[in-house]
Amino acid sequence: MTEDSPTPPPPPPPVGTPQPYPAYGPPQPARRPAWFWIAIIGGCFVLLIPVLLIVAALAIPQMLKVRKVADETSAIQTMRTIGSAEISYNAAYYGYACSLATLSGDPSSGAPTAQAAQLIDPALAASGQKAGYTFTVTCGGKMTVNNHDTYTSYEITAVPQTVGKTGDRGFCSDENGDIKFDPAGGTNCTQPIE
Repeated sequence: MTEDSPTPPPPPPPVGTPQPYPAYGPPQPARRPAWFWIAIIGGCFVLLIPVLLIVAALAIPQMLKVRKVADETSAIQTMRTIGSAEISYNAAYYGYACSLATLSGDPSSGAPTAQAAQLIDPALAASGQKAGYTFTVTCGGKMTVNNHDTYTSYEITAVPQTVGKTGDRGFCSDENGDIKFDPAGGTNCTQPIE
């Protein structure tokens, strides 16, 4: 028996000789030039930019409206927090506080006092601002007992930092706990919160 010896592969074609297509395969497509792809991508951008501008024109006002509503809701909640702090202050010190700083204070500095009751966030008291609104506390009626001034009323106000952007309405509250609003964004609060 003779063993079949493998046949050697054919020699490679000389360099520069075009390669034939496979015997039974389709011809290979030619490469597209770079300008073709640039034109395709540019056309997509030309069509995409107006669509993005339309979407932005519709979405941005809605996002601002949602943000204003969130800022106003936060302002109402902060008004309630300050009002609750005033009630606690009155119970502890027999009178209302006349400033945010009086209702605040650093808990690490020791026990609460009438000048630093530690009832609200020190950051709110330091800046008077939160969620696009500026908050103030002013005192009303005063009586003097044993040479000590005691305030019998107060008013809390919250106005937007930028009317129409951070909020549309201004808010007011007093010792009765009712929160009213000014639709113009000021402190002429006549309409109750529903």
